[in-house]
Amino acid sequence: MTNTRKKNTSLCDILNIKYPIIMAPMFLVSNEDMLVEAIKAGITGCVPALNYRTDEKFRTALTSIRNRIKGPIGVNLIVNKSNIKFKQQLKTCVDLKVDYIITSLGSPEKTIRACKPHGIKVFCDVVDVNYAKKVEQLGCDAIIAVNKEAGGHCGPTPASTLIPSLLAQCAIPIISAGGVSNGKQMKEKLELGACGISMGSPFIATDEAGVSEAYKQAIVDYGAADIVLSEKLSGSPCTVINTPYVQKVGTKRNFIETFLSKNKRLKKFIKMLTFYNGTKALEKAAFSTTYDTVWCAGPSIEGVKSIRPVAQVVQELIEEFENS
Repeated sequence: MTNTRKKNTSLCDILNIKYPIIMAPMFLVSNEDMLVEAIKAGITGCVPALNYRTDEKFRTALTSIRNRIKGPIGVNLIVNKSNIKFKQQLKTCVDLKVDYIITSLGSPEKTIRACKPHGIKVFCDVVDVNYAKKVEQLGCDAIIAVNKEAGGHCGPTPASTLIPSLLAQCAIPIISAGGVSNGKQMKEKLELGACGISMGSPFIATDEAGVSEAYKQAIVDYGAADIVLSEKLSGSPCTVINTPYVQKVGTKRNFIETFLSKNKRLKKFIKMLTFYNGTKALEKAAFSTTYDTVWCAGPSIEGVKSIRPVAQVVQELIEEFENS
């Protein structure tokens, strides 16, 4: 790469925010109130489009956020074939001119093509250099470097290795995702060369999160050692809290599921079925107190000691950052 690199551009400049932090999109957790409070606190928030059952509800939520607060709004799109709502969700994002889109689990080509003419920035989840170079060539605006400590669909590589590798091969800004729950950890990621961070799990335990009190309290009570990878939710390894129920049902697909997922003709449908069943399990656990608890979270819950407002999470993070 040449000296035309943009990667040192701060996320603050890219999105016009006070602090270089994205409140990461969290399935079933991120909501309108959380995004509004994030923007008020000087950061930005991103919501998964799949958090809304219908396009009407999705449009209503985005419009409501725009009416309540001025600041950058992000949307996370699942761009592979498991998301049958993708085309309409992308159209809605373009129609309402969201500020940025984070793409996950597939090629961002269609998203980038649709967003570029409207000035909507596209950030792409990546877990390795090869995929990062592909999305850069397609024209994305920044890379979300999903490291080993990320919640949800994490990557295989620690940030200390992933970020320098991406810096050496890519010319666009790099946003670090995973492993941040305090200001010292945030500073470490920025000193590695990231232009900002994406932080999710600590925001689950906030007043504004619409999930059950049991889920919020689990974020406080459990720690990094309690996070395990499960193959049962989406067809791809996903981090969950190792509750007694998870221990009972296990984290690996059974023989039949594994066999069918390798069949060329059936694997797409098996993955879609796994995704559907997994999201139903997450939804049931997120909003009600039940023994069947499957709570998605990452190792950064280690630093969460209480349930707080979103604004307080941000304030304490920045204070720790400035004093570290």
